Amino acid sequence: MEQKRQFNTLIMIFAVVVGVAVITWIVPGGEYLSEVKEGKTMVLPNSFQFTESHPQGIGKILMSPFTGFVKAAEIIGFLFILGGSFSVLLRTGAVTVSIQHLAKTFAQKPNLQKYFIPITMLIFSLGGTTFGMSEEVLLFIPIFVPLALSLGYDSIVGLAIPFLGAASGFAGSIFNPFTVGLAQSIAEIPLYSGMEYRLIVWVLSASFMIYFVTRYANKVRKNPDISPVFEFDKQRRHSLHLDSSLLEEFTLRHKLVLGSFIFSLMLLVYGVLEYQWWLSEIAALFLSLGIFSGIVGKLSAAQFTDSFKEGTKDMVGVALIIACARAILVVAVDGKVLDVFLYACSGVISSLHPVFAAQMMFVVQGVINFFVHSGSGQAALTMPIMSPLADVIGITRQTAVLAFQFGEGWINPILPTSGLTMGVLGLANISWNTWFRWMLPIQIFFFILALLLLIPPVIFHWQ
Repeated sequence: MEQKRQFNTLIMIFAVVVGVAVITWIVPGGEYLSEVKEGKTMVLPNSFQFTESHPQGIGKILMSPFTGFVKAAEIIGFLFILGGSFSVLLRTGAVTVSIQHLAKTFAQKPNLQKYFIPITMLIFSLGGTTFGMSEEVLLFIPIFVPLALSLGYDSIVGLAIPFLGAASGFAGSIFNPFTVGLAQSIAEIPLYSGMEYRLIVWVLSASFMIYFVTRYANKVRKNPDISPVFEFDKQRRHSLHLDSSLLEEFTLRHKLVLGSFIFSLMLLVYGVLEYQWWLSEIAALFLSLGIFSGIVGKLSAAQFTDSFKEGTKDMVGVALIIACARAILVVAVDGKVLDVFLYACSGVISSLHPVFAAQMMFVVQGVINFFVHSGSGQAALTMPIMSPLADVIGITRQTAVLAFQFGEGWINPILPTSGLTMGVLGLANISWNTWFRWMLPIQIFFFILALLLLIPPVIFHWQ
């Protein structure tokens, strides 16, 4: 069932590629000039010019998934390494046994369980709002999904705790250097200024996200049948031996494997903060964790390689979706329609009332985010245009940065073109269709919240 739905997601993404290609035959080409500034390629705001159309034919459409795969090779390779390493980690039994013992602890002290989701989501939200935790949540999905199942929740809760926890912090960031910091530097306003209002935004973002996930988790625990992944989770509980009343012994071997995982997480945080580690360094870290776990877990060479291959095989469907998602950007850029869209939207924004203009900036950033999923890349593309446009329409550049922050952050968790979103769904083995239906009401709420939170900065001319 899940594989069939994932296939449908792949067809849907490829249909979008075809749709964008059709647009290149209708919309005239255009582009902004760009310059390299401090190592980053940024557009020149007043340099747009229409160019000769570049319609993308069948040949370009068929080549775009391959090009998309190449351009997304870093995150796809990361997912393969991560999937394989965690499969080895799970094969040792350390994760399952530790979760069994943790579930027993919560069962003996039920009052503790009501704090589990709020506290863990708050920790992930702090990671998102400070150092821009996003791709790092991939590491926690294989841990939190079985943990949530053992506590009587479902896979969606296990996915939502790290993913939506970090997303609430990322969207409501106080001083994330990869979004707020870069956007403010491009907008030429003091770095991390306006922190007081952003603190309010983060508190609201984290609080509401924790409320939605906790409310759903309590409903599922009382009535498991309402879960959209109920049948699948029954099979998963059995395969992970979470439905067994027998409590396996937590051996020294298990403790060493689990300890190495915790140490790796600590090393990850240190590496990201101190040395700006990115996917290649994190992949190397968790490949070493997989190798160490296999040795300590006394897996044979055949068991290790079979487990690793099984984990990478689970990521193939996700890799294809990410490749096709990146193909959308390839077709839009090669067809020279992405800059035309940005230029047209800037013209519409300039004619609106300042409040509606700020809100429209958020909507435009959300649409751009459908194509461009790098926070720094989106800032380099849009902020050189949105910053001077803010001066023209009478809102502060600080407000323009906030609109970018919302559009880049609060839209991401539902986009099928996002490598991160499809990556966490692949690790949790949840189809995008299922996730979309569950996430849509929450997404609508935060969309409305973003529109409302953009009103005070305009009224009070927030600096």
